[in-house]
Amino acid sequence: MVNLHSRKLEAFLRFFIGLVLIVLINILASSFFFRVDLTEEGRYSIKEPTKEMLRDLDDVVYVEIFLAGELNSGFKRLQRSIRETLEEFRVYSGDNIQYTFNDPGAAMSEKARGEFMRGLMAKGIQPTNIIDERNGERVEKLIFPGAIVSYGGAEAGVMLLKGNQAATAEEKLNQSIEGIEYELASAIRSLTELQRKKIAIIRGHSELDSLEMAGFTAALAQTYDLGKENLKQHIEGYDAIIIAKPETPFTEIEKYYLDQYLMNGGKALLLLDKLQADMDSASLAFNYAFPYEINLDDQLFKYGIRFNNNLIQDNSAAGYPVVVGNIGNQPQIKLQPWPFYPIINHHSDHAITRNMGAVLLRFASTMDTVKARGVRKTPLMFTSQYSRSVTAPVNVSVQDLRKNLSPEMLNKKHLPVSFLLEGRFESLYKNRFKPEGVDERPFKAEAVEGAKLLVVSDGDIARNEINARTGNPQPLGFYPFTQNTFANQDFLINAITYLVDDAGLITARNKEIKLRPLDKVEVSRDKTKWQLINLVLPVLLLVVYGAIRYYLRKRKYTGFETN
Repeated sequence: MVNLHSRKLEAFLRFFIGLVLIVLINILASSFFFRVDLTEEGRYSIKEPTKEMLRDLDDVVYVEIFLAGELNSGFKRLQRSIRETLEEFRVYSGDNIQYTFNDPGAAMSEKARGEFMRGLMAKGIQPTNIIDERNGERVEKLIFPGAIVSYGGAEAGVMLLKGNQAATAEEKLNQSIEGIEYELASAIRSLTELQRKKIAIIRGHSELDSLEMAGFTAALAQTYDLGKENLKQHIEGYDAIIIAKPETPFTEIEKYYLDQYLMNGGKALLLLDKLQADMDSASLAFNYAFPYEINLDDQLFKYGIRFNNNLIQDNSAAGYPVVVGNIGNQPQIKLQPWPFYPIINHHSDHAITRNMGAVLLRFASTMDTVKARGVRKTPLMFTSQYSRSVTAPVNVSVQDLRKNLSPEMLNKKHLPVSFLLEGRFESLYKNRFKPEGVDERPFKAEAVEGAKLLVVSDGDIARNEINARTGNPQPLGFYPFTQNTFANQDFLINAITYLVDDAGLITARNKEIKLRPLDKVEVSRDKTKWQLINLVLPVLLLVVYGAIRYYLRKRKYTGFETN
């Protein structure tokens, strides 16, 4: 007969019920996939657009990361973050992401290593020299913090060490970690996207020519299909258009077709110079810059933005070579800060500009926003805290480089030079007569959802330098006088990506991982205390626990009397 009050039966039933619950939980967990990220900033989570892209993969994507071998603590952290991100990618892709870590310096011979490293650099993965201290000795190593993403016979190089060049080494590594998801996801999408977006470069107003835009168009061509168009008719079949430094006026017909492109949900990147200024005539003592007449002021005003007739001068500026004296018959040339070439390193916390490096502008103007119902205006880039604007006509002469601009003169800070406009734009031709001869089918008085307009008050942001000896275009953002490469290309590519990114993949650039550095002074002061806490306290607690347990057991088994 079963004793329902038996302790053994009670224990058995509890064990059986627990076992059944564990089995049920495992069955439910296998049917409903979920992952929980308990970190404050969600460092192990990936964005929903990235997850959707990974779930849609129909074949295996291979990722080869060249960050292995002996690394210092900072790059080990970067390596670990790359591994964690790729592991998340693998889970959400259903094992369609496969990855390996390799050390480019592990090749057997020096010749093989050199050839392999040159191949990586040709694919856009630039090396970084790290210096470390080991056993009191200085150790240097060349590493390649990047990856090759391969899919269906095509491959793309990805630099994973990015960030603002003005940041500290620790901050730059942290910014790189924040950008891992976007850099890898963007490369995967560019290889797996079946139908590429189409971008039109508008011609017909003396814009930057093909050689001057070679760097920008080459970067665009890796991801998008490019075409050249004019505004003589409706623009159709293009996901975005680019107008780069027009110098001659737009006709009313062209303005109408530009207007209707936006009203139909189009996306436009406008890079405009307000004043006519260049370095060809800057050697003259009196060389005045006057406004361009491109006939877009009223249209931009209607959309919510106004370009001012001025030029920006900034204390943070690129150098320009000038003769400062002579030694014998030899002129002495020195780089002097040229205030009309502002270095823009103050950005908004937007997906386009987050963690971005400095951008070089040439003869930029200020912009103001004006009331436009239903249009959201986001400033993207600003001058430094020591800047000013000079109203036209402006004397642009390198002879002025010998004059110092005092802090009192540079009394304006954070002047905006770029805006993103989004929303329901109102047509310039609403309640107005249409230009004669235009095709009015079907006219839209207000923009449909999705229209975007990004404006920069400098057309030269997209212009690459030309090598004077070879005649070949140099990389976009490269400044030959200082041999620096600015982030002009990063900004423009991010801008286009944001404009045409219907899936929202670029939102991964908003990922934030907080740095929580230890207070080194406090650590040094309390070092002995924390060593005692970590080493002695656990042993002491164990001894106390053993003594209490011994006392309780002794009391339990000796605390009764026998007759």
